[in-house]
Amino acid sequence: MHPRLYLITPPEFELEEFAGKLEEALAGGDVASVLISMPNAPEGVLQKAAKRLVPLIQAADSAALIENDTQIMGRSGADGLHFIGDDQGLEEVMSTLRDDKIIGHGGVKTRHAAMVVASMGVDYMFFGLTNLEQTPEAHPKTLEFGSWWAEVFETPCVVLGGTSMESVEACAQTKAEFVALREAIWDHPEGPRVAVQQANAILAQIELPEFED
Repeated sequence: MHPRLYLITPPEFELEEFAGKLEEALAGGDVASVLISMPNAPEGVLQKAAKRLVPLIQAADSAALIENDTQIMGRSGADGLHFIGDDQGLEEVMSTLRDDKIIGHGGVKTRHAAMVVASMGVDYMFFGLTNLEQTPEAHPKTLEFGSWWAEVFETPCVVLGGTSMESVEACAQTKAEFVALREAIWDHPEGPRVAVQQANAILAQIELPEFED
């Protein structure tokens, strides 16, 4: 078993142009999931993007995730929600979603907070802050979180890579189940299809340990 790729949309994009890029990326190989993350977009813009992109993602056998908006997640037929917020907000979200929906959580800044969130039954933990300016390499704290989590806990985790393809190996070496990429895919000089191919070639070299029951 190897780490898998978790893609994040740019925070802003022209919809039809990006839909083409997304189709290219999904044609490049295995993508576990795609997070539609448009934190500053009006509801109508996010709704339109989700309606257009969710079917493309699902047609490639990838999970389509929406950031923080349960209504748009439901209306678009997305597979799950990526929640960024406090414990109370997460508890409310989890009480309203069906069991077959994926619920992931991002934004924790301490180990204690991560353990509290995981104990609430989320499907994955996301380490790395997407609202910060991204650097070529993954943030050292992100890698530290990922390594610690992957070694100790069974709940899967995602670690956020940097803007360069070289960051993928460092993320995979944490033994996290998923490596998240944004600019490294969409801004790749040879295009998103080649970017996904290159990322998967790196991930294929890393073997994940299996937890014993």
